[in-house]
Amino acid sequence: MRIKSILLAVVVAFGVYSFTTLNNDVKVEESTNGIGYKVGQIAPDMNLTSIDGKAMKLSDLKGEMVLVDFWASWCRPCRNANPHVVSAYNTYKDKEFKNAKGFVVWGVSLDRDANAWKAAVKADKLEWDTNFLGNQDVAGKYGVRSIPSQFLIDGEGVIVASFVGYDPSNNFEGKLKILLK
Repeated sequence: MRIKSILLAVVVAFGVYSFTTLNNDVKVEESTNGIGYKVGQIAPDMNLTSIDGKAMKLSDLKGEMVLVDFWASWCRPCRNANPHVVSAYNTYKDKEFKNAKGFVVWGVSLDRDANAWKAAVKADKLEWDTNFLGNQDVAGKYGVRSIPSQFLIDGEGVIVASFVGYDPSNNFEGKLKILLK
């Protein structure tokens, strides 16, 4: 029984902290076939209403580097990652990339409680205009099975990297540095 518990914990930990990137030293599963959530595919569009009540589409951000960040207020690893997302946003929001100008975070909370989501946005200082309350349908378009899950999308709408879990030593910030102009 103890061995089964340990194995289950290892499998869960690996699933939560695994990642997929286009890093030269990491083998990735790439696809160039149409719309999807794999690296090399066009990111599925989303039409969501922001925390300020504004309807927005992900495709409206074409031309910018976008981090789609699936998270929730109750998710401790998500909340631990938020300061890093804020730092990256402040560092890269006005930068030029090889295939994009500027950096935007498209935050999709999977909270069911709008008040908890709004409180977390305020507490974590997620100051961008693209904070949304999502749902399982939106997460399903991206194959999200655990959070945090992040997708880095270039100016053409192509997913250039994806990450599950948050590991400060290997995350989207490293990929952003590589993609700078």
